[in-house]
Amino acid sequence: MEELTDGVYAFTETIETEEGERAFHPAAVETERGLLLLDAGLPGQAEALGAEIEAAGFGWGDVWAVLITHQDGDHAGALATVREKTDAVVFAHEACAPYVDGRDEPIKGDGERYPPTPVDVELVGEETFGTTAGPMRVVYTPGHAPGHVSLYLPEERLLLAADALTAADGELQGPSEQFSLDMAEAGQSVARLASLAVEGVLCYHGGFSRADDDRIAAIGESIES
Repeated sequence: MEELTDGVYAFTETIETEEGERAFHPAAVETERGLLLLDAGLPGQAEALGAEIEAAGFGWGDVWAVLITHQDGDHAGALATVREKTDAVVFAHEACAPYVDGRDEPIKGDGERYPPTPVDVELVGEETFGTTAGPMRVVYTPGHAPGHVSLYLPEERLLLAADALTAADGELQGPSEQFSLDMAEAGQSVARLASLAVEGVLCYHGGFSRADDDRIAAIGESIES
């Protein structure tokens, strides 16, 4: 667990694969109502997420909401279990919600889908959540997956990019070509993020990078070329 700024926490979940250890980085943000989780992690990883929440000084009872950034199983797979533990309000973009709640089958994945979970509030982008770190804005960033969203805290110049960007060894990189459904659209989303004043980025894959909007703009230009 790492506190990126007051009330904003980056979590780490790890799994062993044939290629070695893989790490994932859901997050949580403090609000007046309690913790707002950003993504729930893989199926079977709810206990690992709970341990990270405890490391931040909270418990399941402090979680009032979960915002799913997109439909992929490594983000929404444990949502049903988290919902059972917390009775949290579930947020997702309107283009993502059908995959989460079971109306449509997730586009990605090669096995049994994760348990469907109702989405209580469907987002359209540009909504703002009040947090202890200031307003947090929903930024619509499709391309990697339908209805993908990122979160931006302007007072902290902090971007929670989910899979719109990745990082490796602290260096900010573009979205994964292998796992993005539409790289042209993903590039447009990166350009949208480059318009924000940013001094740090949390990526679901790769963790935190002390990168700025100039770096994001350069990534966007490389995708366009």
